[in-house]
Amino acid sequence: MSTHELYTRAPEELNWDIPAAGAARFSWEYDEGRDRLLALYQKGKDKQWDGAKRIDWDLEVDPHNPLGTPDEALTLYGTRHWAKMTDRDKGELRKHYASWQFSQFLHGEQGAMVCAARIVESVPDMDAKFYSATQTMDEARHAEIFGRFLHEKIGMLYPINDNLQSLLGDTLRDSRWDMPYLGMQVLIEGLALAAFGMIRDTTDKPLPQQILAYVMQDEARHVAFGRMALRDYYKQLTDAELREREEFVIEGCYLMRDRLRGVEVLENFGISKAEAEEYSEQSEFLALFRQLLFSRIVPCVKDIGLWGKRLQQAYVDMGVFEMGNSNLDQLMAQDEEIAEKLDAERFAAEELGRVAEVESTIGEGAQLP
Repeated sequence: MSTHELYTRAPEELNWDIPAAGAARFSWEYDEGRDRLLALYQKGKDKQWDGAKRIDWDLEVDPHNPLGTPDEALTLYGTRHWAKMTDRDKGELRKHYASWQFSQFLHGEQGAMVCAARIVESVPDMDAKFYSATQTMDEARHAEIFGRFLHEKIGMLYPINDNLQSLLGDTLRDSRWDMPYLGMQVLIEGLALAAFGMIRDTTDKPLPQQILAYVMQDEARHVAFGRMALRDYYKQLTDAELREREEFVIEGCYLMRDRLRGVEVLENFGISKAEAEEYSEQSEFLALFRQLLFSRIVPCVKDIGLWGKRLQQAYVDMGVFEMGNSNLDQLMAQDEEIAEKLDAERFAAEELGRVAEVESTIGEGAQLP
């Protein structure tokens, strides 16, 4: 079935063309490179995996409760609309919310793939070109996986959110080579990582848990890459140039905060946009969700050297300033450990199954005359 047939609302155009900006840069220095970045490149090569094999696609998913979402997490919970909804309606609402979330993940991963390819083209250093080439493959795998989950397990997709599309467009239209790093690696990837982590740690459904854990293992490297490259480069910029980057971050953070309302979902249930926005603003769960989503962005922005007064005040206004003290390295290490633990548990269970099968076969053989 064509993806076009699964959209809740057909995109205005199936293709989105963004005029290319900036120069393609070549380097004839092949031997030198930063040790940390080359080590990350080696790790990127070592950690490649096949989404068709590592993930257990035979696991069943209830499309009307794909993530085990509690009622309290749904924006309509406790409103006048909730009391009128049947169990079937509530299941349909869960399906739409999961479809909306994973659709934005899918569109974001395609954006990350394009941005990573743009970095290969535009970054001046060969070590960064090497690593971003491995990231391009990672992002292709992530888009493949999210697309498969939506097609095969949920059967519904949402178009890209306007605010996500706006930030992605601004990132790709900028001719400065560091902007795909800043827009994608720091803002969009940082926000996605926090969203992935919240669902990974709360869902009781094994398939989405596997998908998110393994994707996050890759993303931990991607954010580390952005931090390394930008931290080094931003030390060289003037105050005026740093302020320009900070303005981009401020605008991007407000866009991403406003992206997370899920108003499109409620509109599909006959609720006006104004009323849907009101419910989203009043939702205690969404308020907490939006705040926690900046747990990866704020410490990363501070770490790369963008921490002017105007940016700090914006984070105060958003209520996320204190997150600048979070230990980003610890969060990333935990992401890798969770994926490795999940692999170990799955391997142990599969091994027990194989042993039992062998023992059963031996037992049956012993009973033969």
